[in-house]
Amino acid sequence: MSNDARTRIRTFITTKFPDVTFSDEEDIFALGFVNSLFAMELVMFIEKAFGTRIPNEELHLGNFRSVALMADLVARQTSAAVG
Repeated sequence: MSNDARTRIRTFITTKFPDVTFSDEEDIFALGFVNSLFAMELVMFIEKAFGTRIPNEELHLGNFRSVALMADLVARQTSAAVG
């Protein structure tokens, strides 16, 4: 799931920002092309794309700084939903 999640998240971001290149581990906020409004779009995308709900305690910037961190969040939330 993690690679699939990374691919889907990366595709979502690059669709919005086609001229930006970044690795899955890079801080997309530090790169300067992502703002707080797009962060909310990321939350909504992740919830819809992966059929999960991100609880309030997980809604902090640390979970959304990179593709890898978002994929980890998806893995935690989807495994929690199953378990």
